[in-house]
Amino acid sequence: MPTYEANDQFWHDWQRLTEEQQAQFRAAVRQMVADLKAKRPFAHRLRIKGFRSRRNVYEMTWAKDGRALFTYGTSPRPREAHIRCLRIGPHDIF
Repeated sequence: MPTYEANDQFWHDWQRLTEEQQAQFRAAVRQMVADLKAKRPFAHRLRIKGFRSRRNVYEMTWAKDGRALFTYGTSPRPREAHIRCLRIGPHDIF
């Protein structure tokens, strides 16, 4: 099971989302976790790709106008992925 952490900016952004947006993000995270656990490529609908203006940062699309930025960190569990959540919100978080 992947581990994660989120910075203060992520939680600030999270509070600004509607309940529906939060539910959409949770659904995307479930897909992401399932893909990581199965050691397969991420589902195409998540559109996970490198973020062009910041090295080693990735973006995920969780809704039509929903994006999340993250990076990988060191997991406290050997051989497990560790996600560091940076930002979440509409496209303008970029």
